[in-house]
Amino acid sequence: MYQNYQVTARPEQGPPRLAALRAELAQRNLDGFLVPRADAHQGEYVAPHDERLSWLTGFTGSAGFCAVLQDSAGVFIDGRYRTQVKRQVAAEFTPVPWPEIQLGVWLKDQLPKGGTIGFDPWLHATAQISALKTELDGSGITLQPCDNLVDRIWSDQPAPPLQPVRAHALEYAGLPAKDKCQSLADELQRAGHSAALITLPDSIMWLLNIRGSDIARNPVAHGFAILHADARVQLFMAAEKLRQLGDHLPESLRIEPPEDFLATVASLNGSVAVDSASLPHIVAEALGERLVAAGDPCALPKARKNSAEVAGSAAAHLRDGAAVVELLCWLDAQPAGTITEIDVAKHLEQLRRRDPALRDISFETISGTGENGAVMHYRVTEESNSLLEEGHLLVLDSGGQYLDGTTDITRTIAVGAVGREEREAFTRVLQGMIAMSRLRWPKGLAGRDIEAVGRMPLWLAGQDFNHGLGHGVGAYLSVHEGPQRLSRVSTVALEPGMILSNEPGYYREGAFGIRIENLLVVEPAPQLDSSDPEREMLCWRGLTYVPIDRRLIVADMLTEAERDWLNTYHAETAEKLRSNVSAVAQIWLDDATRPI
Repeated sequence: MYQNYQVTARPEQGPPRLAALRAELAQRNLDGFLVPRADAHQGEYVAPHDERLSWLTGFTGSAGFCAVLQDSAGVFIDGRYRTQVKRQVAAEFTPVPWPEIQLGVWLKDQLPKGGTIGFDPWLHATAQISALKTELDGSGITLQPCDNLVDRIWSDQPAPPLQPVRAHALEYAGLPAKDKCQSLADELQRAGHSAALITLPDSIMWLLNIRGSDIARNPVAHGFAILHADARVQLFMAAEKLRQLGDHLPESLRIEPPEDFLATVASLNGSVAVDSASLPHIVAEALGERLVAAGDPCALPKARKNSAEVAGSAAAHLRDGAAVVELLCWLDAQPAGTITEIDVAKHLEQLRRRDPALRDISFETISGTGENGAVMHYRVTEESNSLLEEGHLLVLDSGGQYLDGTTDITRTIAVGAVGREEREAFTRVLQGMIAMSRLRWPKGLAGRDIEAVGRMPLWLAGQDFNHGLGHGVGAYLSVHEGPQRLSRVSTVALEPGMILSNEPGYYREGAFGIRIENLLVVEPAPQLDSSDPEREMLCWRGLTYVPIDRRLIVADMLTEAERDWLNTYHAETAEKLRSNVSAVAQIWLDDATRPI
């Protein structure tokens, strides 16, 4: 199995580790130390070697950080993890709502007389450190780069990953690596830059048409790259990772030892383009005045999927949808109170693994019933594992990493007869999902401009949810991919080829959770009789086809247009999946997609 269900961190482990870290602070004459959930590449997911935040605090969420002082330790978490953090950290750690409370404000409150805060300059982006210094200006609090103090006390810290890198076939990539390098180099020349630093592993994977396995669930390999304006590439990656590639890499590429990266950066001439949101602070210091904050040159080209990537994703979603239908058919045949959250997750993984193109799941399957469903990024363990009981909702959020695409789908499923409150909330979530799916919008708008459409049915009932409406998704890459997002903070214009999730939800802490998620790809909108011919419009094309639980829908809450959309979606789902599922699942599918 790809996923295991062991408890990876416990609250009681935190206090002694916190005490050991504070002893290190005292030895260094530091007043505090910052512990991010990050590695040197600033990706969302990290290898076991870099799980410092989880090891220290017990908090296992995919975003957050801890500020450890001698008398306090704040664990900063966003709205997705407000419930989870309460379950996972000891009383010695104080959850801090972020970004509502900024780190600089918190530090000034905790250290009114000033102090010195240590940080590992490899684990913090230069933009983060710059912003924090601005917040602390005049407070008497200074930031001091130092070696990692958590590593000094983590006696059994796992070794850094060293997994082999594989070629990503042109039939899936759609464009040769040499063409990508040349195109981006031409852009560097036009902008007057001599080179660009690429520090995000998924960007390197995309640029060179390779995939790795240094990070579980994400087909990436750790490394750094320098793209020169003449299309040469220096790849700073352990040579033993690359032995299986043969002559796959472009001729213009040279492999360098990772330990030479900083010195090579310091020797570069001319202006160097970087992404300041992900560039390690220590690398920015090595560049000095040559640094130009121009963004990751791979980010937008990677986000704008080409025709081969879109076709591959569509095909992967149909096979993945068939596996999910088989799971839902099996699930409906199990009496309430007889199976657990882990049983569901394991069975779904087994169904996905029938596909020879599957390489991993795309994230740890979220299988949460009852009050566990209200934990937005719930990770079921052998200790938290709950029975699916009569009247409960099951939130099942999962996905697969296939050679031709990355999937991510959430369905909320009724276990027996469910109450009116849950069904009404589910229907509002569905209405928001439908509203976004039907949307047409003028070219040039960003996620922040349209995200409210998916929230409005909940807002009208005085409800909301504490996560974005959607995130970008890679092409057999990261399941969370930027820069595009359906979020009130996203300013990146949506463009054809971008794949995003559409996942409104509702969560009642201590009671139940609801989320419905489909993936969509941006396309030019077809002209209508009423269209302004001079105004370009965009729309969505659906990629995900799996029935939505009709038992949870309060039909008389739907408008005629919403009902028509749902019935059309279900008819298309049945047509696309029927030939790919078993005879028993075909019967279930036909019933699950009956018109409302």
